[in-house]
Amino acid sequence: MTADGGLLAGVAGRTVGMPRLETFVLEGGGAAGVPVLFVHGNVSSNRFWEETLAALPAGLRGIAPDLRGYGRSAAQPVDATRGLRDFSDDLRGLVEALGLGRVHLVGWSLGGNVVMQYAIDHPGEVASVVLVAPGSPYGFGGTKDTIGTPAWPDFAGSGGGTTNPEFVQRLAEGDRSGDNPLSPRSTMNAFYFKPPFRAAPEREEVYVDAMIAIAVGPDNYPGGMTPSENWPQIAPGLTGVNNALAPKWSNQAAFAAIAPQPPVLWLRGADDQIVSETSFFDFGFLGQLGAVPGWPGAAIYPPQPMVSQVRAVLDDYRAHGGSYREEVLPDCGHSPQIERPDDFRRIVFGFLLRE
Repeated sequence: MTADGGLLAGVAGRTVGMPRLETFVLEGGGAAGVPVLFVHGNVSSNRFWEETLAALPAGLRGIAPDLRGYGRSAAQPVDATRGLRDFSDDLRGLVEALGLGRVHLVGWSLGGNVVMQYAIDHPGEVASVVLVAPGSPYGFGGTKDTIGTPAWPDFAGSGGGTTNPEFVQRLAEGDRSGDNPLSPRSTMNAFYFKPPFRAAPEREEVYVDAMIAIAVGPDNYPGGMTPSENWPQIAPGLTGVNNALAPKWSNQAAFAAIAPQPPVLWLRGADDQIVSETSFFDFGFLGQLGAVPGWPGAAIYPPQPMVSQVRAVLDDYRAHGGSYREEVLPDCGHSPQIERPDDFRRIVFGFLLRE
């Protein structure tokens, strides 16, 4: 099945039927090129990769799936107790359905964690890994040092219950407004991008469409929650994507010891406000700012050192004999492929074509 109109020249869409999951994909580049999977982040879809796919050189074949519950893929429940393995298994099913064999993996934000999990699960099937503003390998929220030690034994401060309920409601309602700071559009422009960056008007509408094309509820986004006696009184639940990202269930530290070890590129914006040592989505930092009452202090619950956690795991990867390269784009937020497309393509396409 082809996508409806409005895709950029050189990009095509179709649904791939698989026993696991009907998956909608966008494709670009040369049909005979080396296969590259582009995996999107949370509260987005494969259309955040559309401009990248349209610009792919002939030597690369790009395939960008919508993850389960996002975009036009089936909204199968997410079993958070498996961490990100539901998503990894879905990618494996797609690779097998398309007969891709060894693939290059490019993952943005949540997608970075998903491709790390895929590499853990199928290390011999990965040609290279590009991590674009990836989340911490120790999950999102609830940890306090570079080895992922939890602030509390129940990982309070992470999971589906930490998501702002008004933002979730606005997603569910398909809110396209820009006059409330908790609307999808306002959230994107304040946090996905570094202000004052704004995408071209027609692209901004595409990105808002992508954000609100999401399955909202306890089985998908953001997932359920468990009450906690520990600050901030919210612990991870058993279902949904934000619980799958919680450190109770999600941990990609084993990436450091996979064998064989594909080359790794880590690319991020210098001014990322989502994956950061001072993330505005982390309860440790919000508590430090006084935005969440009752913060127990930095000795118990400091801001999560997300970037340092990524670096620690990649340094361990290097210590095990692997190689990685870090590229930091100045004046750039959480979405280098959109904010700095020329630099992004020069770095990422060059890396992929060399590998």
